[in-house]
Amino acid sequence: MKRYPLVTMGELLVDLTQVGVQENGVALLAANPGGAPANVAVAAARLGLKPAFIGRVGQDAFGDELRRVLEENGVDTTGLSSDPTVPTTLAVVTVNGAGERSFAFYRSPGADICLSAEDVPAPLLENAEIFHFGSVSLTAEPCKSAVLSAVQKAKEAGAIITYDPNYRPALWDSEARAITEMRAPLPLVDILKISDEEVLLVSGERDIEKGATALLNKGIALVLITLGAEGVFYATKEFCGRVAGFSVKVADTNGAGDTFFGAFLSRVSARGGMENLGQAELEEMLRFANAAAAVTTSRAGAIPAMPNLQDVKTMLQG
Repeated sequence: MKRYPLVTMGELLVDLTQVGVQENGVALLAANPGGAPANVAVAAARLGLKPAFIGRVGQDAFGDELRRVLEENGVDTTGLSSDPTVPTTLAVVTVNGAGERSFAFYRSPGADICLSAEDVPAPLLENAEIFHFGSVSLTAEPCKSAVLSAVQKAKEAGAIITYDPNYRPALWDSEARAITEMRAPLPLVDILKISDEEVLLVSGERDIEKGATALLNKGIALVLITLGAEGVFYATKEFCGRVAGFSVKVADTNGAGDTFFGAFLSRVSARGGMENLGQAELEEMLRFANAAAAVTTSRAGAIPAMPNLQDVKTMLQG
């Protein structure tokens, strides 16, 4: 049996998230912990898993706080290194009236992109049941090479490889390079999660069903396409379908997709992997993940908004 049910790798940063406006029109920002792979780890931990995280922060107050948050939430930080010369990465997240986000990054450089292969503890890769990563770490070196090397090693060690290619235009010098780099790891992936807005970028198809088919043809076992409030479309070689979302009053969509995937991976781990996964059981797992995401969108922030198991059960019960 593997030692780590889930290992995630990539960016851990501070989301300076807009929480209001002062009387004089100046935006109020809260320093929330964030970063998609870290979010996924915390989401899974809140739901009973004991994940580990690999990444890099600065030797500064923000970095110390991010480490504390992960550890407080039960995430193993053996793979979290601290950079003595480069500050913790910042993302400024502004929110419009509908709760939709826009991002600006302070990352040239930022500690997360300074993660190198030498910083990655081999036991985390050799003992992972599930290994998860995203595309933000593919935008710059040395973290790009570190992540791709880690994916390959985890795959060779028998891990289920999961990938969420979050597209953040501000982090790429061109859409063409983003497409090339985001698609490059697909042959190594077992479970892919993308949003409906990313289908064309990742698959080359506008239609979600055609896009899912194209991705399955690359050897991916399960494609999940999140549809916002509408839920999720799923596809395997054997079957496909949709699972409806839950209706909630949206406070902030930041972290919803990561909560969804962390919740889903917690269910994958609980059943011991993907082998012999039938359609009815998959839909039940996705309904659980949709419920977790709905709880997160009803609250402000990313990690602070993530649900525990009782929160999800309450949402499922209506």
